[in-house]
Amino acid sequence: MRYVYVIEEAEDGSYSAFVPDLPGCTTSGNTADEVRLNIKDAVDTYIESLREHNEPVPQPKSVTDVVEAA
Repeated sequence: MRYVYVIEEAEDGSYSAFVPDLPGCTTSGNTADEVRLNIKDAVDTYIESLREHNEPVPQPKSVTDVVEAA
């Protein structure tokens, strides 16, 4: 399964990411690259926990796109 994630930069220069299809699945780091490395582990851990608790694993539904601002 392939999940979309969003990386955001905080005002202090740190970064965080969240997965829209997995509520509460987040990670953070000092750089965007660090967050990119951490997000796979966050998703794997999140899904593993769902399975251990016999909860359904949400199917990926989010898509991404960009808009050009004027």
